[in-house]
Amino acid sequence: MIITRRLAAGACALLAALAGGVVPAQAADGPSKDSPKVELVLDVSGSMRARDIDGQSRMAAAQQAFNEVIDATPESVRLGIRTLGSRYPGDDKAVGCKDSTQEYPVGRLDRTEAKTRVATLRPTGWTPIGYALRGADQDLGEDGGTRRIVLITDGEDSCGQPDPCDVARELAAKGTHLTIDTLGLAHDDKTREQLTCIAEATGGTYTTVRHTKELSGRIKQLVRRSETPVDDTPKPTKGADACSAAPEIGAGVWTDRETFGEHRWYKVKVKPGQELRAAASVGADRPVDRDYGILVRAVGDGGQELVRGSDAGNGRTDVMSSGLRYPVSKGKKDAKDDARTVCLEVSHSFSAPASVKRDPGLPVELAVDLVKSPDKPSDMAAFGLGRGWVLLAVLVGTGLVAGLLWGWLARWRVAIWRAN
Repeated sequence: MIITRRLAAGACALLAALAGGVVPAQAADGPSKDSPKVELVLDVSGSMRARDIDGQSRMAAAQQAFNEVIDATPESVRLGIRTLGSRYPGDDKAVGCKDSTQEYPVGRLDRTEAKTRVATLRPTGWTPIGYALRGADQDLGEDGGTRRIVLITDGEDSCGQPDPCDVARELAAKGTHLTIDTLGLAHDDKTREQLTCIAEATGGTYTTVRHTKELSGRIKQLVRRSETPVDDTPKPTKGADACSAAPEIGAGVWTDRETFGEHRWYKVKVKPGQELRAAASVGADRPVDRDYGILVRAVGDGGQELVRGSDAGNGRTDVMSSGLRYPVSKGKKDAKDDARTVCLEVSHSFSAPASVKRDPGLPVELAVDLVKSPDKPSDMAAFGLGRGWVLLAVLVGTGLVAGLLWGWLARWRVAIWRAN
């Protein structure tokens, strides 16, 4: 009886130790190794002093937005913060173009500490975006969980090497399913073009930001999006040679093979209020000619082009990537919420000498994500710039205005000639 009681007491003590020691220790560890990881990469270069966002400087607007984002970050997300251009104020380009620092490590979020780090930032130096992206990729590691970088900047890379678009393609080619979303505080064409290129290379999004509330809301949305990851286990599929015969695919990572000069089609159902994001990568697993490119198109039911993404290069490469995004707006309350069929076309312009084997085709990886569409999309892509009907409307309007002006000038010249 005594032995039995001792065994029972020992078992209770063991259970108590496990309950009081092991369980709290696990709780103290915070998010698990498979929880999503997000790193915010903030431009702290000298140009962030400009005061054009709601009457305050770009830096102040970013700091305010970061504080709100830190407060709203879910416990399950491992968040980190990296800056570029925050330390070196001098003119030495070699030093300034390596000025990127991890301000807060990716992991369990101490909100007070993270806010303190952000509050001390002051606009300082250069804009080494490519260098910072490589650093952010290393910060995120590869220990499980989805990986997302959110880049906030007010200008294009001021260093040139490494080129940010090349870095984005390089990171996409690593196969770690990293997504880079970009937010632009400046509205010039060069910045927009570069940030769009970075985002599309990894299947991310680009957004132009004009207000503090808009910046905060967009970053919160991207951080929350990391909690609903795409299944990153590649699934085989076989695209068709026409939209009508294309296989239906959903969110996830899909693999296929595409021979030289071939076009492959896939169908995706997109519900009202969703945004389709797709990124395609074609690998050069054999000797190819030096000039190459990739095209990804989204086409509607009637065959009209909705949006496209493309990239091209020359020289030696292992992988070429491009992507697109297409939001479907919500209909009226009494309208049917039927999903819209969108066909994705993936093609490439790789070529090779006649001695190179054609079969099997080059490996294709297609990453598809369906997420909530922005309530108030601020960048032109979300409104359909680049879709056929928009371009047609612009051309017709431009031609009409030009014709009226030309006719008016001709009549004016004739009137002057008659008068003289």
